[in-house]
Amino acid sequence: MNGPAPDPASQGRPAIFDRHARRRHRDRAESRFAEHDFVHAAMLDGLAERLDAVKRDFTDILDLGSWTGGFLAPPGARVARTDPGFAFARASRGVQADEDRLPFADASFDCVVSAGVLDQVDDLPGALTLARRVLRPDGLFLAAFVGAGSFPALKAAFRAAEPDRPVARVHPQIDVRSAGDLLVRAGFALPVADVETLDVGYPNLFRLLDDLRGMAASNALAERHPLSRTALARAADAFAAAAGPDGRTRERIDIVFLTGWSPDASQPKPARRGSATASLAAALKDKPGT
Repeated sequence: MNGPAPDPASQGRPAIFDRHARRRHRDRAESRFAEHDFVHAAMLDGLAERLDAVKRDFTDILDLGSWTGGFLAPPGARVARTDPGFAFARASRGVQADEDRLPFADASFDCVVSAGVLDQVDDLPGALTLARRVLRPDGLFLAAFVGAGSFPALKAAFRAAEPDRPVARVHPQIDVRSAGDLLVRAGFALPVADVETLDVGYPNLFRLLDDLRGMAASNALAERHPLSRTALARAADAFAAAAGPDGRTRERIDIVFLTGWSPDASQPKPARRGSATASLAAALKDKPGT
């Protein structure tokens, strides 16, 4: 059986996220998630497109972070679903488990998909390593999560609200290059990381905050500080001041998509350094203009 990834806190590293707060947020969001699931829906669409492009049949799939079970598996495939929140796990008829503490044996699945949860995992390298370990050789990993560059208007509003005492109120975010590096570090072959962007207009800050609560994306940092009413009012004013002619403030959400494969001898290998039979200089020698 797989062992869970070591808890960062148990190894002397401070935890980034509060696991209990994260579970509470997910349980609170479950009953009205359908009203706020547009980011998750965009992730599922992107994952489905990438899965459709793979000309292979998958029989055993792990839905890692199942929400209400929105991921539609190919016909005939068996799907195991997990979610760190009890309510979402129950709604999807899955099991409750954190992504870095998976309860599955090695080589249990030929495909792992994950939409919208990996950006709130304390030990993301460990979670990716476990995802690779539960895959069979030449198994496919597909994931999507909110990445770096997202929610710039919200961040600017919070900075304006607390200029003398800046406090982290938005989760740390991973850029696409770092995400690709993490795939390599976790042992995936043929890694690919890319980004798609959503542009959303909000009439006020409170509609955005309501969306974040409804999609279980409100502050779950281990170190949280209350926001005073005065600071919240200043943040709302700063957010409104950034509105365009239509009275809406544009917010950007970058979705990072990851694709990787569990290593297998049948996969193409990159050429060894120095194995080329012709030099770049020779290739350019007769090129016009060189």
